[in-house]
Amino acid sequence: MLLARRTRALQRYLPAALRGDHHGVHQARVATRRLREAVPVLTTGLKGGKAAGARRKIRRLTRALGTVRELDVTMHILDELARRPEVPRNALEDVRTHVVAERDARREVMLERLERVDSDKLSRRLQAVATTLSRCDANAWRVALASRLVKRAGRLTAAIREAGHIYAADRLHQVRIAAKKLRYAMELAADGRVPGAGRLVAELKRAQDTLGRLHDLQVLQHHVAAVASAPPSRRGGHDGGLGVIEQALEAECRHLHGKYLASSQSLLDAAERCRTQVSVQLARSTVRRGRSLKMALPVSRRKPAARRA
Repeated sequence: MLLARRTRALQRYLPAALRGDHHGVHQARVATRRLREAVPVLTTGLKGGKAAGARRKIRRLTRALGTVRELDVTMHILDELARRPEVPRNALEDVRTHVVAERDARREVMLERLERVDSDKLSRRLQAVATTLSRCDANAWRVALASRLVKRAGRLTAAIREAGHIYAADRLHQVRIAAKKLRYAMELAADGRVPGAGRLVAELKRAQDTLGRLHDLQVLQHHVAAVASAPPSRRGGHDGGLGVIEQALEAECRHLHGKYLASSQSLLDAAERCRTQVSVQLARSTVRRGRSLKMALPVSRRKPAARRA
């Protein structure tokens, strides 16, 4: 069920992604990330190369879709800035022209990579894996997920402490990545009906949204800087306008960093609950399910011993 649900999501959005639809690209990429988290957990102890082959193909899909998704978000932020009266339109259009050109180039690369991915073959592999899983121990994935949650939570905790209170883009990026990976692992626990997992998923998602927005703004800052460093003939001589855009982006980045700092302790607490509560509940539920299974097994009927004369 857990694998089938994630497979259906990919199958639903991949055709739109292949057409270059920006919403399809985003949803298909999220679906691949969820599958990348689920397949290794659900196939723990599974022999054969079907699961490994599926993981490789899913990873290629994620990378191919990622070439464009980031710039689609950048275009959306530019649209937001265009609605602000204080942002100079000429400078904004210079940046938009730069981003559109890069997005078009990346879209060609994405479509070329997607053409090399046989989506039908991937679906068949995932179906074969699901069929095999239906004949395996239904509890093994819970033990694997419990171990994975401990590692993911530990990495998030380390990333938060490493980032500290300093505004450093690379360290905050590591916090975002760690929170995202823990969230996708926790979604498996929530779908497995582990008590409290759903609330922790929501907490992780809020932190991920804040840090994701911060990252998206930082990406746009790099594009603004690229336009500013171009020859005057290519940027239209709107240096002052570019400065206004940069100031607006920097102000929002600082605001989001402050928002993250205010919630960083809650994020640490959430990571700790994932590590010490959810993972323990997964392990305990495995034991309980194992005992229930043993109790449900039919008792072998032995022939009564012959009575002695």
